[in-house]
Amino acid sequence: MDTEPTDALDATSPAQMRALSHPLRHRILSSFGDEGATISQLSNRLKTNKGNVAHHLGVLVEAGLARKDRTRTVRGGTEQYYVRVARRLRFSTGDGGAATKAMLATMGEEIPPDDNHLLNHRHLKLTAAQAAALSEHLDRVVNDLQPANKREAEYGVVVGVWRVAGQ
Repeated sequence: MDTEPTDALDATSPAQMRALSHPLRHRILSSFGDEGATISQLSNRLKTNKGNVAHHLGVLVEAGLARKDRTRTVRGGTEQYYVRVARRLRFSTGDGGAATKAMLATMGEEIPPDDNHLLNHRHLKLTAAQAAALSEHLDRVVNDLQPANKREAEYGVVVGVWRVAGQ
């Protein structure tokens, strides 16, 4: 199979929103790497049992967020590789925010307890046009970056502009 993932997927179906409402599923999607991964590899990377990975991976596949890829023969058996269908996902909070909360919970687990990261959370008074322009600008900045070679460290980047609830 070995087809490249699409650049972006708008995950908006009810099945996709349910799939994204669990932090482990976000971790699985992040753990595929560029080459994809088998259930055994994901289990080792995520430090959880194969049954747990297989269940959550099945939910991701059924929702169209991951897919089967190539296979390889190992000690007389066949291992199935899985890959994500898109490099990045865009989703709304149409599920009551469950997917966003699960993503943020996963990000919280990724951030090491040191000072070698930048997190900047700020509320600004903006017009709707300013908010739209800022959102488009930040999206361009992040998505126009070209990845470094595979030997470099991996960094997480989150970009968001939202209207504060109750405002």
